[in-house]
Amino acid sequence: MLRLSKKADYALMAMKHLAVRGDRGSSSAREIAEQYDIPIELMAKVLQRLVRRGLLVSHQGTRGGYQLARMPAQISVADVIQAIEGPVTVTACSTDDGQCEQFSKCNVRDPLYRVRDRILAALGECTIAELASDPAPVPARAAVLHTHI
Repeated sequence: MLRLSKKADYALMAMKHLAVRGDRGSSSAREIAEQYDIPIELMAKVLQRLVRRGLLVSHQGTRGGYQLARMPAQISVADVIQAIEGPVTVTACSTDDGQCEQFSKCNVRDPLYRVRDRILAALGECTIAELASDPAPVPARAAVLHTHI
């Protein structure tokens, strides 16, 4: 099963948050964490990793916080996921450097590498700008039953 870690989810949420904010200034780790009910310590670690990977910039001080390092259209979902999780893999042999016992006789290794390449291409085409253009979910309202007498 292909599944993103919570850290990758949180990173994408933070990147969308910052893209939607646009030029209205930076956001603190606390602000982002509180808005989405994410533990502040975890959000701070995720944001720092994104800074180290060059996707965010951070500013110290009372008006400090985090901002996107590039325009949202120039940052792909693949960039964010790989900054947090490292290289995208679909099989154990993708990172084992031939250490798998079946490596020499595996008949699905190369096709699965091509699947990985397609997944990366799809993630690379989707940008933070695209995520930011998707409206935020509207909280569900309680249904009201109307009866006519």
